[in-house]
Amino acid sequence: MRILILTGKFGMGHWSASCSLYDQLSTAFPDSEITVEDLPALALPSASKSIYRGFYLLVNHGTSLYNFYYQATENGPFDVLPPLAPLLKKTLNNLLEKSKPDGIIATHPICAQLVSRWKQETGSTLPLVTCITDLSPHAEWLCQGTDCYMAGSFDLRDALMKKGIPKEKILVSGIPVKNSFHATGSSKGGGPRRLLIMGGGMGVLPKRTRFYEELNQFPNLETTVMTANNKRLYEKFAGKFEHIEFLGYTDKVYDYMAQADMVFTKPGGITLFESIFSALPMLAWEPFWEQEMHNADFLVAKDLGRVAPKELDGSLESIRALIYDTESLARMSANMISLAAQLQNDGAAELLASLTHGELVRGR
Repeated sequence: MRILILTGKFGMGHWSASCSLYDQLSTAFPDSEITVEDLPALALPSASKSIYRGFYLLVNHGTSLYNFYYQATENGPFDVLPPLAPLLKKTLNNLLEKSKPDGIIATHPICAQLVSRWKQETGSTLPLVTCITDLSPHAEWLCQGTDCYMAGSFDLRDALMKKGIPKEKILVSGIPVKNSFHATGSSKGGGPRRLLIMGGGMGVLPKRTRFYEELNQFPNLETTVMTANNKRLYEKFAGKFEHIEFLGYTDKVYDYMAQADMVFTKPGGITLFESIFSALPMLAWEPFWEQEMHNADFLVAKDLGRVAPKELDGSLESIRALIYDTESLARMSANMISLAAQLQNDGAAELLASLTHGELVRGR
């Protein structure tokens, strides 16, 4: 079987979900040919970095504009083609002609829209799975050519059904994460409390020196800050505090999650589900992107964590209030374990196998 996973690096969550699916499917189908393609980069090899950089600037410095667009299109029509569609469609046509896949998974809405339109224009019955990497039923994800949706939660499934998606076309899988994040028993020892601070792929982290100065004084607390691609923050603070370790990029995030008592981070979809499958309670930095607001609402509603104010003193007080609250941390961790047990996180393989035989997944 040949499986094509299509994505785009508008933020690293879509790429991360694609890599997780690649690992799952490679294990389930060791003799299959599985390929992950960044479609915008494939279509625009010399311009894609500038496009992604522009997106980064928009979401970090034009939040109001981004959120206005997101809200205005949330309940729009299905199958709305993205900008640069003609060029992307040409690249997609060439890719499909060359690779001849038996099934496609799209982890970015642009890719789902393009494949859906290609299916309509060609009459193809090639199975298309759309893996939604948010907890919002935004119209950009909804395409007539999608045979099945991978949804992060039962709440999202219900919201999709209200928009007319049949229940049997929705697999509640959680947002895909690598198997290494799945809790296999705590590796936390006694000793001090351990706090993990993450900024996601874009390295969005507290910037003020006083935040780290005061955090460093919290009693019986050791903190690890993952700066990812935020090199400026790493160079500013690394080695400056006795009880705070600053790390650049690491591919061992799951090890740090396994050792931590709590994570303080922006509530991106991938990070949220890495925390859920690691049974690690989350304190979410008050979100400013629309889709992450949905994630934060889910976090609080399911009692998996809390939301901290963006301002410095409020963030510090929220950290202090939860990191030493053993009862609440234990309850949140148990809720995460219970939720993870309900999700079909490894269902992508069964789903693709059934779709390539002309069957639909049966929602539960």
